[in-house]
Amino acid sequence: MNRKELITQIFTKKSFLSVGLDSDPVKIPQHLKDLEDPVFTFNKAIIEATLDHCVAYKPNIAFYESQGAGGWDCLKKTLELIPKSHFTIADAKRGDIGNTSHQYAKTFFHTYDFDAVTVAPYMGIDSVSPFLEYENKWVILLGLTSNKGSQDFQFIKDEKTGKYLFELVLERASKWGNPDNLMFVIGATHPKHIEGIRKIIPDSFLLIPGVGAQGGDLQSIMKYGMNEDGGMLINSSRGVIFKENGPDFAKAAGEAAQVLSEEMSMAFVGQGE
Repeated sequence: MNRKELITQIFTKKSFLSVGLDSDPVKIPQHLKDLEDPVFTFNKAIIEATLDHCVAYKPNIAFYESQGAGGWDCLKKTLELIPKSHFTIADAKRGDIGNTSHQYAKTFFHTYDFDAVTVAPYMGIDSVSPFLEYENKWVILLGLTSNKGSQDFQFIKDEKTGKYLFELVLERASKWGNPDNLMFVIGATHPKHIEGIRKIIPDSFLLIPGVGAQGGDLQSIMKYGMNEDGGMLINSSRGVIFKENGPDFAKAAGEAAQVLSEEMSMAFVGQGE
């Protein structure tokens, strides 16, 4: 999916919502666990219930690859369920030397045909550039993450410039690609930094996890993160897919997605298409 198509979906639905398919086999409803492929059945119900309210789906690859060959098969079947109108993100957080990155890129852009994959920038440009070689595919680079441990390295200050490490990463990495093929992960738990981040990468899309279970404030995120193209994909995983754990889990997920989508729609009041 190219940038224009993604923007069209966001403005048509008036929603930034990405649903994270972090489908932990331990957490799915008990009544599904005796089925032949319980995670796929769970994902199918979640997708059908949330399809009208979101513009993207983000399977967390760890929950699939940990199940071996069956998990990879479930991921493939899940991806095939998602309409091409929806942006698909392989949340894999890969990043390795160039020849290995070429294989990771082939995995997620050719074998599985995702629109985007999350990538770690720590090893530098040669570990990222293989992912940028694919037309109409996106790298989503880790910028400022939402986890507690982000404080360990990402907020180290450079003595000469006074800038945080994550700011230096954004400045340099933004030159490796362009706003048509490079997004950045910016955690929802850091809303006060989003305004400054927008000054560094004003035109880039941001993937913003951490809304819901991790406590990110949606209104602050939209206030500081939105640009004229929408410019964001705001992800909710546990807050949507595990809203309830009984027979009505899919209905509850759809309702949770609708609530988020309706709140997001307020950001589009007065906006042109």
